Amino acid sequence: MTVETQLREGEVAVDMPAANDAGLVFIGRIRTPWKTREETPRQGSHDGPICRLEIFEPWVPALKGIELYQNLEVLYWLDRSRRNLVLQNPRGSLRGTFSLRSPVRPNPIGTSIVKFVGIEGSSVLVRGLDCLDGTPLIDLKPDRCEFSPLAAQGAGASGR
Repeated sequence: MTVETQLREGEVAVDMPAANDAGLVFIGRIRTPWKTREETPRQGSHDGPICRLEIFEPWVPALKGIELYQNLEVLYWLDRSRRNLVLQNPRGSLRGTFSLRSPVRPNPIGTSIVKFVGIEGSSVLVRGLDCLDGTPLIDLKPDRCEFSPLAAQGAGASGR
């Protein structure tokens, strides 16, 4: 997910507008086995390698209870992605950026639904990521399809 200046046939780049700081805070860093975009999978797999979400202080206490969920939603900042293409030409098919899941976006936010593996200290171990090693972590939350923790589901409680 590196910033590239070369355009493919038909691609259109625009000048980026001035940044309006949204106050985004990175809560951690993602550790994966992938160092280059070419070796990174196009999509993560729940049977893929174990990856580590290293949570920074003061956010570590926010992990309390995360182990109650099988699947987590991970939001991350694709910091090495180009941001100014409005038309892209993946595999010879000209498409608008918003019709693609490409990391090349005005706000390069990636999302993955990952399988929870465990916790080691201030790190969450997961499977199913598809980003480069060192990617900044924006947020972590239970999968939106899991409305209650596993313990509550097993007990028949509502989990609220």
